[in-house]
Amino acid sequence: MKRNLIALALISLTTAGTAFAERADRDKPINLEANRISVDEVKKVQIFEGSVVLTQGTLTIRADRIVVTQDADGFQRGVASGGTGGLARFRQKREGRDEYIEGEGERIEHDARNEKTEFFVRAWIRSGLDEVKGNYISYNALTEQYLVTSGVAADGRTPAKAEGGRVRAIIQPKGSKSEGEANKAEPLTLRPSDSLPAKE
Repeated sequence: MKRNLIALALISLTTAGTAFAERADRDKPINLEANRISVDEVKKVQIFEGSVVLTQGTLTIRADRIVVTQDADGFQRGVASGGTGGLARFRQKREGRDEYIEGEGERIEHDARNEKTEFFVRAWIRSGLDEVKGNYISYNALTEQYLVTSGVAADGRTPAKAEGGRVRAIIQPKGSKSEGEANKAEPLTLRPSDSLPAKE
């Protein structure tokens, strides 16, 4: 009988005294830099290509190409692809802390309306010493919850319901120990599927 593989994990990475992404970011303008810009004012679509840098407050996305669309209410959505090693990069400061959420994926989609960011293929997110990896990661900046799966469905946009792989997480211990002691502790690690024994 084939191995029974876990395909989906819902992980909430929080610290003592919950910290959230910088809340003022959503009210800041989105600024972009690129080698080439194409604008369609009628459809409210802007295409940025070549060493693109998107910033909105403390939020930064770097990629080879970013397509920005705007809805009727003025909220913007960015789709980033490519970058160093074929990966687009995301970074955002946490509220009230000198600490950042950062991550990468072959494609990153950021929705300013609901402050949701999705990472597709070879994706990872790090918050302090905590880290999650998978082929699809959805990050909600308001609640700091992560939905992580081992694959993406055929449409390339939604999490796969079943995949022959695993997600991986390293979650540092929190609680009574001091931060220094916690950092030295052995992290909890979810190991790849090839380390699991086969079920008969």
